[in-house]
Amino acid sequence: MMTDVAEQSGGPIRPGAEQPSANGSEPVVAAPPAEDGGPTEARTGTAEPTAAARIVHIRERIDEIDHALIALWQERATLSQEVGATRMASGGTRLVLSREREILERFRTALGADGTQLALLLLRAGRGPL
Repeated sequence: MMTDVAEQSGGPIRPGAEQPSANGSEPVVAAPPAEDGGPTEARTGTAEPTAAARIVHIRERIDEIDHALIALWQERATLSQEVGATRMASGGTRLVLSREREILERFRTALGADGTQLALLLLRAGRGPL
């Protein structure tokens, strides 16, 4: 919670130095100086050092997740293309609409309307446009 970070006590935080969080659950690392030499505020949206450090830490995890999502997207598309090629090589159809509906429903149930849009994009990545 952001108030936990903002309420941290102690002296000034050196960039890159770990400091305990207010609730003691995980250390907070002060935001390093901007790589381009610009102020941390320009990169994080805040001039408060502890909040900026937390934002940098959270964004690092977001970047890790993005990389994993991209790799999984690419793997899924390759596998889906393989399924389609195998099916068509054996005389089957290009699409199995019941399977596409199943995937659409799974994503809609888990993520709502955005899930449906995501599923449509995943399906297109695997089979190409209709």
